[in-house]
Amino acid sequence: MKIYTKYGDKGETSLASGERVPKYVLRVDAYGTVDELNSIIALAIAHCTNKIVKNDLQKICNDLFSLSADLSNSKTSVENEILKPELVLIMEKMIDDYTELLPPLQNFILPIGTPCGAFLQQARTVCRRAERLVVELAADEPIGPTIMPYLNRLSDYLFTSARYVNFLSGYSETNWQKPKD
Repeated sequence: MKIYTKYGDKGETSLASGERVPKYVLRVDAYGTVDELNSIIALAIAHCTNKIVKNDLQKICNDLFSLSADLSNSKTSVENEILKPELVLIMEKMIDDYTELLPPLQNFILPIGTPCGAFLQQARTVCRRAERLVVELAADEPIGPTIMPYLNRLSDYLFTSARYVNFLSGYSETNWQKPKD
């Protein structure tokens, strides 16, 4: 099977519902940003030395494919959503588990650290962008009910896991320094 179809050569794409839309529509931008997020998480995985975090991130990559499938279907509803609501609870447990092992967060920190930690911070910012696009999309079109909570929790997970992998590597967090007047 060839990877190219030539169907998109005129700037349109097909949604999972079969509907043809311009590639610039918000729904396509939203699931395209989730795809970008998934690629950045793959970079974090490539640099991750902790097997537990790496395993969690691989599961998240799979979840993001489900989320993208839901976004690519303009007819996704509670009944046919691929992304399952219990994944939000699983994400919360991972955040809580990592947080228990970390020193308390007392200040804003800079998004730097190990290569894995830095990629996780980059993924966090792209996740927030995806979330903003999805919120905008949801204002005008139906989306699956798990998508927004999942993305919101995922950005928190990515922040916490960045802190966690940096902590495990002995990297000291760098606090943001408020400029002096």
